[in-house]
Amino acid sequence: MTDSIGVREAGAKRTRKALLAAAAAEFVVQGVQAPIRDIAGRADVGVGTVYRHFPTRAELVTAVYRHQVDECAALAATLLQEPIAPSEALTRWIDAFIEFLVTKHGLGVALLSEDPSLLSLHTLMLDTLVPACASLIEAAAAAGELDPRVTAYTLMRAVGNLCIIGPEYDLASGKEMVGRLLAGCRRTT
Repeated sequence: MTDSIGVREAGAKRTRKALLAAAAAEFVVQGVQAPIRDIAGRADVGVGTVYRHFPTRAELVTAVYRHQVDECAALAATLLQEPIAPSEALTRWIDAFIEFLVTKHGLGVALLSEDPSLLSLHTLMLDTLVPACASLIEAAAAAGELDPRVTAYTLMRAVGNLCIIGPEYDLASGKEMVGRLLAGCRRTT
């Protein structure tokens, strides 16, 4: 009996992970108001399965957001351990941060809602991602590769502002401008 419980729990974890990935992908395309049936279809499950795991849209949005924040933060620690230049680690992390920003497309509307479960998401992002980014900035500055006056919060805000896409300014344009921003942050000798 214990084995069957373990199998069910493992299956539930796989389903939850698939739902988070599917929801994140749909949020990129349609924003956080993406139809639940589209998320279920992408995850190859029924709509009822989505609601069993996430009874409300707010719970789904919160779970996706938390998952993305946690992955982005964990990446900073991983990159610091890799045998690459600290400035390259920062660049790779910023690329992942941009993907996170794209994933949360439409989240701004959700954050303005009255739903109390969504109120802490902005704070979660700041409390988790600013220190992750700061660790990479500190490593790059200590290696003499980055201007030591660069701060995580300011850099992240600048990246966020450069990634606001619109009719004649797409993600590729945003990434190009972020590349220019990072080049300007590098230390010149």
